[in-house]
Amino acid sequence: MTSRKRDLCRRKGKRVNELGSAESGSVAMALSPYVLAMQELFRANTRSREFPAHGAKVHSVAWSCCGSRLASGSFDKTASVFVLDKDRLVKENNYRGHNDSVDQLCWHPTNPHLFVTASGDKTIRIWDVRTTKCIAPVNTKGENINICWSPDGQTIAVGNKDDVVTFIDAKTYRSKAEEQFKFEVNEISWNNDNNMFFLTNGNGCINILSYPELKPIQSINAHPSNCICIKFDPMGKYFATGSADALVSLWDVDELVCVRCFSRLDWPVRTLSFSHDGKMLASASEDHFIDIAEVETGEKLWEVQCESPTFTVAWHPKRPLLAFACDDKDGKYDSSREAGTVKLFGLPNDS
Repeated sequence: MTSRKRDLCRRKGKRVNELGSAESGSVAMALSPYVLAMQELFRANTRSREFPAHGAKVHSVAWSCCGSRLASGSFDKTASVFVLDKDRLVKENNYRGHNDSVDQLCWHPTNPHLFVTASGDKTIRIWDVRTTKCIAPVNTKGENINICWSPDGQTIAVGNKDDVVTFIDAKTYRSKAEEQFKFEVNEISWNNDNNMFFLTNGNGCINILSYPELKPIQSINAHPSNCICIKFDPMGKYFATGSADALVSLWDVDELVCVRCFSRLDWPVRTLSFSHDGKMLASASEDHFIDIAEVETGEKLWEVQCESPTFTVAWHPKRPLLAFACDDKDGKYDSSREAGTVKLFGLPNDS
């Protein structure tokens, strides 16, 4: 992304940030019906509630495909699974077996009972919530930091600290391909059609490979600094990237061009999530709030206040309910002790 383009994004973001200024009355008149409807909904559902999950910081949260369960992975080497019971999370089980931090996890795209965890102990583990046991530990070559499951459910991709991405058959649990990259690999993801594989890298680029051939298709200069995270919207129209330059960029999937930027955060963007209808985008960083934007206009829709940096956000797959986890401390007993909680935003004010 050129400095001129970045400045343009900044100016666009500044205009959006002026909601609430002296001009807010005229700006508010231009808000879309969707934004107004969601703002009204969130005014009646502004509660964020904490749920104890781990003994240390939570690195990753993710919903099962049907939204009945939420999983979390932690520095305490475990994963936890909660059942969503109306407007609260009820802890179902804690999953032990890793010998190092669980840095990321994800669910099977269509099977609501299976999820997989990536750990620094050089393994990934596939779990079944019906048995509460590890179906298969899979040894990998390095300390794993990111993981994703292909949309067709057949392959798991895992990336490690040495910038190696391994593709594992989800039925045989054997490696079927491995790619060593010459750049810092951050987050990885298939597109919704399962025929391309995307990587964000330390040079600010998005690298796109064909799948399953894994041949380079394109490298996009997306940001002037480290491109950290990537997410595809469930409708298949856009994907978003977050960067160390504090910008979120929205990209057209078919044209592979940047259509919009969001610039309300001041710190590197760590995590992104699209809502179930693809109309809202949540982004978070070390800023003490989560930005919720309308995708089609970039307008600020809501701000979720946090008391510390946010590591991970995940919209529910069927309703406007946002799960997230922060770098919270348990000040009641020891200000240095990590709280290890997961949180939900979007709960009724009277719940």
